[in-house]
Amino acid sequence: MTTDGEGDDGHETTMGGHHEHGKLFGYIKIGTLLVVWLIFTGFLMSKHEKELTPRQLSVPEGAYRTYILPEPSLGPRIGINLKGAFLSDQHHNNTSTYLSVILQLLYLPSNNSNTSFLSEYDAKYTENITNVWLVPIPSSLDAIDQMDEMTRKHVFDIGPINHQKVTSGKAVVRMRLTTNLEADFPTKFTYDPTPMDTETGVIYAAIVLLGLYVLIIWEIVHRTFAAIIASTLAIGVLAAMNERPSMPKLISWIDVETLLLLFGMMILVAILSETGIFDYLAVYAYQVTNGKVWPLINCLCVFTAVMSSFLDNVTTVLLMTPVTIRLCEVMELNPVPVLMSMVIYSNVGGTLTPVGDPPNVIIASNSHIAKNGVNFATFTLHMAIPIFFVMITTYFQLRMKFKNINDLRFSEPQDVQEIRHEIAVWQRAAASLSSYSKDEDLVRETLLKKVNRLSRSLKKKLVTGSVPAESYKATLEEMKRKYPIRSKTLLVKSAITLAFVITFFFLHSAPDIQKLSLGWTALLGALLLLILADREDIESVISRVEWSTLLFFAALFILMEALSELGLIDWIGKQTENVILSVSEESRLAVAILIILWVSAFASAFVDNIPLTTMMVKIAIGLAENEALDLPLQPLVWALALGACLGGNGTLIGASANVVCAGVAEQHGYRFTFIEYFKVGFPVMVGSVIVSTIYLMFAHVVFTWH
Repeated sequence: MTTDGEGDDGHETTMGGHHEHGKLFGYIKIGTLLVVWLIFTGFLMSKHEKELTPRQLSVPEGAYRTYILPEPSLGPRIGINLKGAFLSDQHHNNTSTYLSVILQLLYLPSNNSNTSFLSEYDAKYTENITNVWLVPIPSSLDAIDQMDEMTRKHVFDIGPINHQKVTSGKAVVRMRLTTNLEADFPTKFTYDPTPMDTETGVIYAAIVLLGLYVLIIWEIVHRTFAAIIASTLAIGVLAAMNERPSMPKLISWIDVETLLLLFGMMILVAILSETGIFDYLAVYAYQVTNGKVWPLINCLCVFTAVMSSFLDNVTTVLLMTPVTIRLCEVMELNPVPVLMSMVIYSNVGGTLTPVGDPPNVIIASNSHIAKNGVNFATFTLHMAIPIFFVMITTYFQLRMKFKNINDLRFSEPQDVQEIRHEIAVWQRAAASLSSYSKDEDLVRETLLKKVNRLSRSLKKKLVTGSVPAESYKATLEEMKRKYPIRSKTLLVKSAITLAFVITFFFLHSAPDIQKLSLGWTALLGALLLLILADREDIESVISRVEWSTLLFFAALFILMEALSELGLIDWIGKQTENVILSVSEESRLAVAILIILWVSAFASAFVDNIPLTTMMVKIAIGLAENEALDLPLQPLVWALALGACLGGNGTLIGASANVVCAGVAEQHGYRFTFIEYFKVGFPVMVGSVIVSTIYLMFAHVVFTWH
């Protein structure tokens, strides 16, 4: 009796200790998040939105144009932004026509205290205080007419002594512009008295990104809330550095096209699921593979990869995730490892064509790359061989990871797992109800009573044990009877809508035939199905949209653009370029391929691959156009496409498809964590990139296929 009593006391003490640790962790979490909230709230309250006034200037032929800067800068650094028909810095070797910009100091007479009405002729003398900034421009008026408008930014440092002269009223800063173009050159000029220090900005950006990963990896808060906190903190940091963006600018950072695509497809899938087609397809797949686990998973993954090649992989994952979950439930498998395998194959398949993955769309739609012979057929041909080998190695890696078939099954008996899943679904339903009306309160109470009943039943099962369920003894006829098509009329209407959407998705790669973007196509498809289905209870359809996933993407888009403004994306690009330029000439192509492939792969795993690809495309083109390097463009393009797309498999937030799959699975009551996905996805990503490296080295360095 005494021994038992002591044991109980010890157990209670241990439980009490865990409870105390939990409370302490909760207090630390709330305290830390409150400090972060105070930081960005303080910065946003104390700083105005940055608004710079643009001015139109025309630099005359054979003469110079000057402009006295209207107000002193806060420090010795002065930002000059020019907008017009400029060439990028990589064209320095391809043009002899430049716009020259230099800052000068105009010393004022001692009796002139009012600089507002100062004439340049009032100055005692002038002094050049900066180096000349040479901006390459087209060499003819015809070329200027055909050029896209480009913004060029430069920060001049006038030094603390000269800045002191300006602030004390002894001198003013004048900008002087000249050009060797045989015509007048128009440009839009903006003066920035508070330019950001990008070296400090990169450090702050890295800290914000690290903070986001800490919140997501250790699941301190939900990933959507983590992204909102991180993006708001990034905007707060921009405000602290006098770069607070305006609300229209913030809205422009959100990729509405992607959100429209996701929203439209979520509506389609929500209505399509009511027909019972996902259950029916699951039973059909079970029948085709004779209920064998690995043939079924292989069939599912290959089908997903092929679909992702021709549709974009986000759409494919939205359509395939409900089928996969029902299939796993029919076969008594844990959907989480199967979904991970499916989404990995989706990213691999999406790499094959220019329309399969967002980075490929960015690469293939670049006009300079298109002019260098990269079209749909060329892109697909060059990607086909490495993707074929990557799919084979991915299969063997996944087989090794899940070599024990029990890893694909639930650790608990099927009936216990079903009760747990049912509890999660009912709790989710109860939490989604608001307290606006008495009726909703009654429904919530009923749902919570159901949860309590199921919890008591679960405890009893765990204590008494459960009767093992038959796995494959249940006949196929019983399954067909249990999972029929519930509404053939709605299925026909859904099939018509899906045919419209998929046809226009395919035609997206031929813009001459149809002018609709992917987002518009998905939205029009959703509207068509809502009209055909004639639904009165629109709330039930809207409630099944993954709003947390859409919010996560919106916050992530803002975060990545803010990190880009802080200079992080450009810093990655410059470091990549410096390493390539530092090696000997004969090994530059090999090093350039290796650096672009591995940097884009690892960066895509941890940073959103859309802004990263946009920046890396510029680097690849710049390296190819640099005559001193003499590098071909196409191998660099293939390295970037393979790295940016396959790198998305590295982490849960590495690719859009991963996030969408996790969101849909969570809605069905199955949740996988960042670490769970990382253990599967990251080794697969490394293996894929190694295979791509071997292929690119043989094809373009040894055999020079390009």
